[in-house]
Amino acid sequence: MSCKWLIGLAMAGVLCPLVSPAEAQDEEGKLRIICFGAHPDDCEYQVGGMAAKWAAAGHKVKFVSTTNGDIGHFRMAGGPLAQRRTAEAQEAASILGIESEVLDIHDGELMPTLENRRTIVRLIRQWKADVVMSHRPNDYHPDHRYTGVLVMDSAYMVTVPFFCPDVPALKRNPVFLYYRDGFQKPNPFRADVAVSIDDVWDQKARAMCALVSQFFEGGVHGSEERVSQIPQTEEARVEHAKTHRGPGHQRTADEYRDLLVKLYGPEKGQAVKYAEVLEICEYGRRPSEDELKTLFPFFSQ
Repeated sequence: MSCKWLIGLAMAGVLCPLVSPAEAQDEEGKLRIICFGAHPDDCEYQVGGMAAKWAAAGHKVKFVSTTNGDIGHFRMAGGPLAQRRTAEAQEAASILGIESEVLDIHDGELMPTLENRRTIVRLIRQWKADVVMSHRPNDYHPDHRYTGVLVMDSAYMVTVPFFCPDVPALKRNPVFLYYRDGFQKPNPFRADVAVSIDDVWDQKARAMCALVSQFFEGGVHGSEERVSQIPQTEEARVEHAKTHRGPGHQRTADEYRDLLVKLYGPEKGQAVKYAEVLEICEYGRRPSEDELKTLFPFFSQ
């Protein structure tokens, strides 16, 4: 390797950036969280409540959909549907107080390619992430599954300077976490983090209401009859969202009650009505209990 090339890399900030990513993460004293979902609704359903709580405290959150959702509807498809679902995701992000990006990859066609791995690595580095979330790699849907594979494949590479050297490598590996799912093989989901979303339940319901093509129209399994039954007023839609999604979040709180009590204490933990949960991935940084409380600054509230 020539000295001239090394100097060029140094000047470009690849070998020794003027401000290291670790320093940049801390310069405002705020956390930076990036969440990957396969479609423009997955992150919102899985961790919309947590995102709202982080955002309200001034932390930076971004949802990334790895496909554009362009076949996820019973009546429309292609460019018009991709544009519609991107707009819905943007509206939901505005309600939650976060950022959103939808990648231009066809729904149902995501593959764990080197090109896509580079895309995920760049997104994590550009966001200077402290926390990264995704589906588990053994999910039922190929887009979910390969989103998990791509994010896990990026968990080490984000720290390797000469992989995607156009974006400076992170000096400290983020904490990677999985969304909940119900699949048991080859290994079941195991929650390490449980967060009460009682205080942002209305906000999450309103964000879900923005995802009209999925939440109200039923996506690929929808029907004209279902479209005809969409509530006409905003408040009626919010109540519909709470009625139809509330029981699932209540079951989550009940299922992980012991973890909620451990994290919030007996009185607060027993009182939680709605919850979201995550599993810490073995890749990336393994946080201590104290660091976990820093990354999820909700338990003392």
